[in-house]
Amino acid sequence: MFTDREKAAFEAGIKLGALYHQFVGTPIARETAATVEAAIEQAVGLQPYVTDIRVRLNRDMMVSNRFGYSELAGKMFDAEITTKVGTTVCRARLRLEDDYPMMEIIEIHETTRDTDH
Repeated sequence: MFTDREKAAFEAGIKLGALYHQFVGTPIARETAATVEAAIEQAVGLQPYVTDIRVRLNRDMMVSNRFGYSELAGKMFDAEITTKVGTTVCRARLRLEDDYPMMEIIEIHETTRDTDH
């Protein structure tokens, strides 16, 4: 049997990993970055246990190819997600650290209320 704390951390990690691998390679340009950020937030936000998500993409890394777009790379992500399982809230992020996209738990704590979402 796993605790709500373990489940909340797992859910945050698995969702960031899925976000990373699902969207890397997506055609993107500086002009479409805000739309892609919103689409990722809306898609990941639909999943169970997600209570909040914020995605920002580094536009400085978006260098157009000869067809006028770039491909979304893992290094472009700055994402933060909050999951809640039972009374446990976990906040985790994906961001560039020493030139490598890293995922980490920022905080995990108990709340006073148990909700389904």
